[in-house]
Amino acid sequence: MGDTIEKRLGELGVVLPVAAAPAANYLPFMRSGNLVFTAGQLPLKDGKLVASGLLGRDVDVATGKEAAKYCAINILAQAKAALGSLEAIGKVVKITVFVASAPDFTEQHLVANGASDFLVAVLGDAGKHARSAVGTASLPLNAPVEIEAIIEVA
Repeated sequence: MGDTIEKRLGELGVVLPVAAAPAANYLPFMRSGNLVFTAGQLPLKDGKLVASGLLGRDVDVATGKEAAKYCAINILAQAKAALGSLEAIGKVVKITVFVASAPDFTEQHLVANGASDFLVAVLGDAGKHARSAVGTASLPLNAPVEIEAIIEVA
């Protein structure tokens, strides 16, 4: 067996969940041409948030990075649902990382590294992407992080 994305996930101890269904009137992903756009993914594990609250008040950077990693895991679950296989990912074009932040918190970029580092660890060069890291007053369900992605199909 070659060095597949699923194998790398296994080596990292990650099992992709079933892609989450939308919680309202939207689609979890949309394909347009050779691009897949994911809806914002929360840091859910086994259907529950891995952390909650604001960075800089309730959540430290290390916990925020771990939450961002779980957002990235859920992005890959959506990509697999959209494409049928993770091997169909050509590259991650861009991620937008929303970080629920206390007013004086300025380390959104460090939180975002949790997702960026994970995507590169799993996808190699195909995981390198453009990125925005944005502080926000709050996120759905009191999540500390939400991430959306644009993925190019191989």
